[in-house]
Amino acid sequence: MIAYTMVGTRNLEKALTFYDPLFAEMGWDVCWKDDACVSYGKETDLDFPRFIVGYPFDGQEAGVGNGTMTAFQFTEPEQVDTLYRVAIEHGGSDEGAPGYRPQYAEGFYAAYVRDSDGNKLAFVIYPDEPAGEK
Repeated sequence: MIAYTMVGTRNLEKALTFYDPLFAEMGWDVCWKDDACVSYGKETDLDFPRFIVGYPFDGQEAGVGNGTMTAFQFTEPEQVDTLYRVAIEHGGSDEGAPGYRPQYAEGFYAAYVRDSDGNKLAFVIYPDEPAGEK
């Protein structure tokens, strides 16, 4: 089980303009917030993974890892479509509009965005049947 994922930012206030409405739409709580970071998750469920955005601990400027991405899983294409729209409306940039991606698996539906710091997020729906099982 993943405990948490953290992405760095160069401007926390701008990052929260992006992440607050996105996680509100997903039904996640703000679990911790101070001048350096904010943690999203389920406040009363410590087994639920957290997502943290904040300034790097070492004091250096935040950077983006090439190939680094956090994916959030959903069950309905409308959820993916809505989160993509919310992300774009709040300063995110397009990395792949919502749609089916048959190159990954039959029924795989996804959208990809980047936040204002360049961190990449995916909103995905896995197919009902794993690849190779029919």
